[in-house]
Amino acid sequence: MANVDEVRKVLGSALQLGNRIQSMTPETHLLGSLTELDSMAVVSLIAALEDHFGIVVNDDEINAEIFTTLGSLGNFITQKLAA
Repeated sequence: MANVDEVRKVLGSALQLGNRIQSMTPETHLLGSLTELDSMAVVSLIAALEDHFGIVVNDDEINAEIFTTLGSLGNFITQKLAA
């Protein structure tokens, strides 16, 4: 899995979560649990992840499962980095 701390850092910055990001674990639910993570924020978060990790996320790769938890997002990034 991509370094969860790095994914957490990008997530916190993109969504401006402040200190709340510190308590997030790989099991922390994202989509539906974070009010900040709306459709526009997903676009911003993907752009931030692409920039930080040097990856490209195609539109057809984006689905709700990726944003279920911090861990699922980390797993997705790991798969992108390995590709």
